[in-house]
Amino acid sequence: MNKKERVLSAISGNKVDYVPSCFSLHFPEEKAFGKEGVESHIEFYRKTNTDIFKIMNENLVPHMGIIKSPSDWSKFKTITLKDDFIQNQLDFVKKILERLHSDKELDEKVFTVGTLHGVIASTIHPIEKKYGYRKSRELLCEHLRQEKNDLLDAFKKIKEGMNILAEAYLDAGLDGVYYASLGGEQHYFNDIEFEKYIEPLEKEILSNIKSNGYSILHICKDNLNLNRYVNYTKYSDIINWGVYEGGVSLEKGKEIFGDVTIMGGLKNRSGVLVNGTNAEIEKEVTKLIQEFGKKEFILGADCTLPTDISYDRVAAAVKAARKI
Repeated sequence: MNKKERVLSAISGNKVDYVPSCFSLHFPEEKAFGKEGVESHIEFYRKTNTDIFKIMNENLVPHMGIIKSPSDWSKFKTITLKDDFIQNQLDFVKKILERLHSDKELDEKVFTVGTLHGVIASTIHPIEKKYGYRKSRELLCEHLRQEKNDLLDAFKKIKEGMNILAEAYLDAGLDGVYYASLGGEQHYFNDIEFEKYIEPLEKEILSNIKSNGYSILHICKDNLNLNRYVNYTKYSDIINWGVYEGGVSLEKGKEIFGDVTIMGGLKNRSGVLVNGTNAEIEKEVTKLIQEFGKKEFILGADCTLPTDISYDRVAAAVKAARKI
């Protein structure tokens, strides 16, 4: 099997020769864009040899106006394919793919995905610099409960913009889209708010992705109610969440999501992958795969790894999965 075949077999539930792996991190700002960003991605892939090549997305929805009251969300503009942040990200993806497929020393038979920030993340990106992450999240909840119409309209504009980017990703030649969802945390939206206002928008995006490619659902942050996502399985080929950050084991998640491929298993900011020796990493990966099994499983972490982590550590985990 080549890498792409291996990932597709894991998705379909067929037998794999070994468990595929996917890891990623945010590169330093000076090495995250342009030519430097392309080289950062290639270097990470070259040194870690993952089965899934995940392209990061630092081209965020831009500032659209000061948000103070619920009516200020009307300042959000319709997003089009011509928007600079969309075009910048697409140009970035195309250059990475060109580089990947033109370098004879690289294994181009890799499963490629582009990062798509979800509805909530993309809504707070334009205001996060002013308010900070926590206050931005709280502001969404406050305005949703005070006067929701303009905020809901902003959500829809963001959803439409993310659909545009997802479709363009696949048209550019990526195999799939890595959709990062916020909203499952129990300390912001309640279950009813999530089900009524967030879930339909996210399911539409994931459905559109799955109709044209492969969808990876990443459920961000801690204090999660994973049951909020139980109806997402129809639209997701792979699901990943914070096993340690969210406190829901791989086995429990498998019970919730059923017949869908699970990705994860390792801590991302502490634990053996960050602090252990290569021998300890191999021992932990071996134990993880032996306990969970090789079917419908992709080795990964709760979320992105530390920017300064040694790539040798990641490579050790990838290699360990290939010995079982």
